[in-house]
Amino acid sequence: MRCVRLRSALALLASGLLLQTATAADKVYGEQLEGFAYPYPLQRFTFTSQQQALSMGFMDVKPARQPNGQTVVLLHGKNFCGATWETTIRTLSQQGYRVIAPDQIGFCSSAKPASYQYSFQQLAENTHQLLQRQGVTNAIIMGHSTGGMLATRYALMYPQQTQKLVLVNPIGLEDWKAKGVPWRSVDQWYQRELKLDAASIKKYEQHTYYSGQWKPAYDKWVDMLAGLNKGPGHQKVAWNSALIYDMIFTQPVWYEFKNLSMPVTLMIGTADTTAIGSDIAPPEVKAQLGHYDVLGPQVAKMIPDARLITFPGLGHAPQMEAPQRFHQALLEALTR
Repeated sequence: MRCVRLRSALALLASGLLLQTATAADKVYGEQLEGFAYPYPLQRFTFTSQQQALSMGFMDVKPARQPNGQTVVLLHGKNFCGATWETTIRTLSQQGYRVIAPDQIGFCSSAKPASYQYSFQQLAENTHQLLQRQGVTNAIIMGHSTGGMLATRYALMYPQQTQKLVLVNPIGLEDWKAKGVPWRSVDQWYQRELKLDAASIKKYEQHTYYSGQWKPAYDKWVDMLAGLNKGPGHQKVAWNSALIYDMIFTQPVWYEFKNLSMPVTLMIGTADTTAIGSDIAPPEVKAQLGHYDVLGPQVAKMIPDARLITFPGLGHAPQMEAPQRFHQALLEALTR
């Protein structure tokens, strides 16, 4: 009898530990990413846009040493947040830069409106209003992934306020629609986004972003996206994501790179294969998409004052994949 009781107690303990482990790995975050820990204090910018009151979360990090008088604005990508710039913020702050990293409307810690006409112009204007509120009249604008498309649009709209433009593996180095990628309706994007979970996010990022490799440090960012997608704002998060994908696909910046008037630095992980819609493109079209080793040099030639920095073998997020190597190149580029 005593052995039976002991086995039962051990079984209960084991099941409790398993439940605890599962719960820890199955985090859920609020509609505006409540519960997720940002690396620096999260502030709020409340403003009116399209006849509704909206709120953007952002970090405004002061220089950790003697200020150099310059501000860097970091614009995140589609599957990223301001928080994913963590090591870049720390590196820049330690070099005397003020760093502002907002979450765009529809993303992460910011509002998920029930209806919103998304455009890169609108997001650029929202960002410009935030910077005005923070007293920033001139800044280095740096965008990664979808944030690269937004940074390009911002620089085209506000050239006098853009000191330099830095694009890190930006998407939009090609026009997928013009190359033959099939169109998806917003409803189709919505149904796709409703199905997102940690496993599918990790599979996509490992294959597309990191050349099949994976590091434990990436798990935090998968957890961030998965926890947001399965939280109480699940449907609103998926709907806004669908609207944003439609914006990305239908609003190319490729044709306007030639109009950029400020110094531009392109930082390209050459193993990147990111291309919107490649999952439903015919094989002959898919074969032409996402070749960043080719796209980087092509776009650099289109920009009047461009410098290309390549990271052979790195994927879509070189600042996360090889942070020391990336940030050394970034700091050198900013001081040129």
